[in-house]
Amino acid sequence: MTRPGTRIVDLSHPIRAGLVTYPGLPAPVITPHLTREDSRAKYAPGTEFAMDVVTMIGNTGTYLDSPFHRYAEGPDLAGLDLATLVGLRAEVVRFDQSTDASARGIRPDSFAGRDLRGAAVLLHTGWDRHFGTAEYAHGAPFLTAEGARALIDAGATLVGIDSLNIDDTESGGERPAHTLLLGAGVHVVEHLTRLGDVPERGAFFTAAPPAFEGFGTFPVRAFAEVSAGE
Repeated sequence: MTRPGTRIVDLSHPIRAGLVTYPGLPAPVITPHLTREDSRAKYAPGTEFAMDVVTMIGNTGTYLDSPFHRYAEGPDLAGLDLATLVGLRAEVVRFDQSTDASARGIRPDSFAGRDLRGAAVLLHTGWDRHFGTAEYAHGAPFLTAEGARALIDAGATLVGIDSLNIDDTESGGERPAHTLLLGAGVHVVEHLTRLGDVPERGAFFTAAPPAFEGFGTFPVRAFAEVSAGE
């Protein structure tokens, strides 16, 4: 059940066979283990099931990074506290790259003065409009190292973005935002969508992955609970 007087905004990209999330990473492959037709010989008349196998990298669709993704000794997906993933106060930060296409990096001044302690800070860039196209991989907005430090200092619990990556993938192999945030125990959610439907304040955010041991990244069904009047 949703909270009284709220509605749900789905912030996740659907996953399907062949979906390209991040260029260069394998797309999901879905194959049948038991077809409905074959199952009819195993069950009572009129009863049938479908069982499928998915081969999929954890970095597919809208997914969450745990510290284990970056650090071998960090908590894996099974080690995360659900209280840090469910019903978090959402603070949506708008970043308008159209005012300066060369300014891709989100810096501390974008969220200066906001109360972010214990919040899910959701960086709304609008880049999700390119998801699934070649444009998605180039020129994407990202969180700067200075921005990541500021969010840690502000006490954020989770940081999400509707872009290709929370880091700048076009600047070489360094990943300062991942390194800083996950090192501080701040969860990262990438490839969000429809953040424009979530108000800057007042919503609640959830993004809980399966409790996989020895796994650092996996898709989530991310959503926001928004006041029905908004």
